[in-house]
Amino acid sequence: MADIETMQATGTVAEAMDRLEAAVTEAGATVFARVDHGGGAEQAGMTLADSELLIFGNPQLGTPVMQEDPLAGLYLPLKILAYDDGSGQVHIAYEEVEETFDDLDVDDDLDAIEKMENALEKFARAAAGE
Repeated sequence: MADIETMQATGTVAEAMDRLEAAVTEAGATVFARVDHGGGAEQAGMTLADSELLIFGNPQLGTPVMQEDPLAGLYLPLKILAYDDGSGQVHIAYEEVEETFDDLDVDDDLDAIEKMENALEKFARAAAGE
């Protein structure tokens, strides 16, 4: 999965997501949703290791991308996943921004793309506890 960046995190999935949510909010971005995949599985009578997804964005970065190709709205806002691999180790994962828009009419050199990439890496490191 070359298009997916992953790193190990300290603590639990919930702790990693709390750190992530705080970093996103401190940066002035908007948190749209925090999805508890593990909780959803439990409600369905199934088991799944802890897994949460944070959906967040910043219109100052997303809008220029969507102006180039409205289909970018299928991939925005951005997302970061925190999950337990089943052995108790928590990981942070996100898709590389440049790869996300590869099939769209979006210039890879667009300033917003680099800013999104930098923000995702910064937020992922915060979630990991680095």
